[in-house]
Amino acid sequence: MNMHLKSNYPFRRDQEDKKPARIVLLLEELNFGGTQRQTLELALNLNPTLFHPEIWLMAAGADMKPLARGKVPIVHLSRRSWVGPESFVNLWQCLRSNTVDMLVLLTVIPNIWGRLLGRLAGVPIIVGTSRGDNSAFRQHEKLLRKLADHHICNADALKRQLSSVYKIPDKQITVIPNGVNTEFFKTPEAGSPAGRKVVICVARLVPEKDHETLISAFGLLAPRHPDAQLWIVGNGPSRKAILDHAARRSLEGMIRLLPGQLDLRPLFSQSSLLVLSSVEGEGLPNVVLEAMASGLPVVATDGGGLPEVVDHDRTGLLVPSRNPAALADAMSRMLGDADAREAFGREGRKRAVDRYSIPVMVRRHEEIFQELLENNS
Repeated sequence: MNMHLKSNYPFRRDQEDKKPARIVLLLEELNFGGTQRQTLELALNLNPTLFHPEIWLMAAGADMKPLARGKVPIVHLSRRSWVGPESFVNLWQCLRSNTVDMLVLLTVIPNIWGRLLGRLAGVPIIVGTSRGDNSAFRQHEKLLRKLADHHICNADALKRQLSSVYKIPDKQITVIPNGVNTEFFKTPEAGSPAGRKVVICVARLVPEKDHETLISAFGLLAPRHPDAQLWIVGNGPSRKAILDHAARRSLEGMIRLLPGQLDLRPLFSQSSLLVLSSVEGEGLPNVVLEAMASGLPVVATDGGGLPEVVDHDRTGLLVPSRNPAALADAMSRMLGDADAREAFGREGRKRAVDRYSIPVMVRRHEEIFQELLENNS
């Protein structure tokens, strides 16, 4: 494994022959996930005359690596499936032996160790991120907030949290909503499988996604819509618990548990609506934008940044968390009203195109990156 990635890309505004700034996007891994997809979209679309992006991974997972299409350098700091001493040693060596103009930290562990080792290694600009309601707490913002030059979050709710709870000045926080490729995700053409009674949930199989409430809600829904199916798509440690809970409620024949996958379009084209039952506040889940761009209405819990993207009673329905009855009622309303599903899906598609395109997301990052680099030159 080559750990010497020497770059000739110092960012100098006063040079006549300007070189692209070397931007390292540090992730824990590249398995299926919204942050991982956003990182790839950002790296693939940054202006190459201004920025030279690379993705460094602290662990081996790389489900989404094919999306890089060989156009973005991807460096594994460890080939182990977990972050450990090898990851930290190799991250330190890479930061010390390479010219890195900016280090952008994504997910919790990189936000901790990237700040500590980045500062010790003398990286000139470090950008922290917060993409979930609990991420700031888990990455110890109260202790580490001053080790980041700037903070990016994907929802106004997260900016308020960083400002009020963690006392980060507003001028050091920028909200950049996620982007979705609306050419890739689009409303299926006429003649695609209708699947009018399929409820799809795409989420990591972890406790904070609260699949237990979703399955309980589906148990309440089933007598009203006996032809409905629930498709749960994702990977994670809660798989057995989810299967056991479905079995206890005698729903095995109505629930499909599918692995995470690169292309969700075939599943979306057969679905009636997307549902998320997260118990902890989400930032801005990528899958919600993908579903909206695909013309699907959304039923979700009302925490974090979800109310910022799901317009209640226009693009979907929002319900309190840990409330199976309310979730069941919302799903039943959508399954029972084809006209509402079509109207919500059409409005959701329009909202995704107008507000959450990849070019808008990338341009906002470019503006912040350029400002930070110019202030540091």
